[in-house]
Amino acid sequence: MKEALFYQKLENNEVKCGLCSHRCLIKEGKRGICGVRENQRGVLYSLVYGKCISQAIDPIEKKPLYHFYPGSSSFSIATVGCNFSCLHCQNYSISQMVRNQGKIIGDYVFPFEIVKAAKNYHCTSISYTYTEPTIFYEYAYEIAVLAHSQGIKNVFVTNGYTTPEALRYIQPYLDAANVDLKSFSDKFYKNICGARLQPVLDALQEYKKLGIWLEITTLIIPTYNDSEEELRKIAEFIFQLGPEIPWHISAFYPTYKLTEPPRTSVFILRKAREIGLDVGLRYVYEGNVPGEMGENTYCYSCKALLIERRGFTISQYYIKDKKCPKCGANIDGVGL
Repeated sequence: MKEALFYQKLENNEVKCGLCSHRCLIKEGKRGICGVRENQRGVLYSLVYGKCISQAIDPIEKKPLYHFYPGSSSFSIATVGCNFSCLHCQNYSISQMVRNQGKIIGDYVFPFEIVKAAKNYHCTSISYTYTEPTIFYEYAYEIAVLAHSQGIKNVFVTNGYTTPEALRYIQPYLDAANVDLKSFSDKFYKNICGARLQPVLDALQEYKKLGIWLEITTLIIPTYNDSEEELRKIAEFIFQLGPEIPWHISAFYPTYKLTEPPRTSVFILRKAREIGLDVGLRYVYEGNVPGEMGENTYCYSCKALLIERRGFTISQYYIKDKKCPKCGANIDGVGL
């Protein structure tokens, strides 16, 4: 166990966690909503520090990050647990393990071992992903600090529920994030995810303010968040954050507890992409439908093809010195 960061001691051995936006008030002997932070005699502990449930080498495009060292490899890790309870979670077997099975498992792996593995496999970055990096923050933070000293980048793939103070603390070592903006409806967040919308919007603004490279993903679920009105609201919010922020719109496949909606049609993805571009976003991508050409990067100025992708693989790459070779426009991103 590891004593947690970002908590306040209160009377009667109660504590208030300040790591995620649930800001749980936790009585002695109890855990927060995430199920992996426990109050023991007035001290809050992380129960997942070092308990790595998953390690893998992924293309950075799988995160998805399309404008952050494209074509590179990222060493991906996770522990069990999550501060959301999404009915459609694709990684529910590990993210919801604590809730569904009451288990906290994983092989103990020291932070230096994670960094060593990333170096050995020539990974440009380490991604904290698969579940929610916020709930294993202490572990991620120590790895990120060490990785930074070794020239390895750090990436959060996150639901965006980290508090501003926790984001500011890790900012010197966090290079990029892909944040899920699951809906623009508070009702959706409450009923489907067990959370609220506003803290996610606040976190996105904080990421932008802190200068962390940001890309945003929306999984489009038919009849839940696929109305043209809602998609336009999401696109307009991203545009206000910055037109250079890539928006990934992904297809839904029935899974876990949300099995009644159909798969997302290519037509809906195409419509969402058109809305994003119409609003003024420079880069809008269609995900989970390989071969439909919605994964390619085009110049926002002259529309020239810049990066051609097949799934998570880059087949053609034309960007030179972060510029479009045809019109000279500056192409947004890191490591292009």
